[in-house]
Amino acid sequence: MRTSLKLDRLDSRLLNILQTHNRSSTEELGQMVGLSATAVQRRLKRLRDGGVIEADVSIIKPKMVGRPVAMLVLVSLERERADIVDRFKQAIRQTPEVMNGYYVTGESDFVLIVTSRSMEDYEAFTRKFFYENPDIKGFKTMVIMDRVKVGFSMPIHFDDFISDGLR
Repeated sequence: MRTSLKLDRLDSRLLNILQTHNRSSTEELGQMVGLSATAVQRRLKRLRDGGVIEADVSIIKPKMVGRPVAMLVLVSLERERADIVDRFKQAIRQTPEVMNGYYVTGESDFVLIVTSRSMEDYEAFTRKFFYENPDIKGFKTMVIMDRVKVGFSMPIHFDDFISDGLR
């Protein structure tokens, strides 16, 4: 996806820092990037308004909120028609147990990360979310044994903006 927003080296530095220090004040961010707090505020507003920054989130430790079980679920739809795909995307968005949902290529149509309080809780979820949905052909569940790396940080390099034609 291309953006019409022009990004420079300072944007790149700010975005990299922000991914791990999003609770820092604009003054602190400014010191790290080499800008004034006001300049950081302007850049952050532009990056948010331009859709570069999608959201500011906190990553919650599931065990601490009573949801220690997580599954990776591969979902196949009965047919891959636009209305069926759109309906399932909407169901994903409206279901709090689905932490992440991806429309993918390959043998499955969607990959979901689902959280639950227990395996019994997950079984009840599958009955409601999958078995009662006539658009679902099948699903395969893999229980996540350990969260090795969790987050949304991605490497950001200014040179990528130039080579991708974004600058």
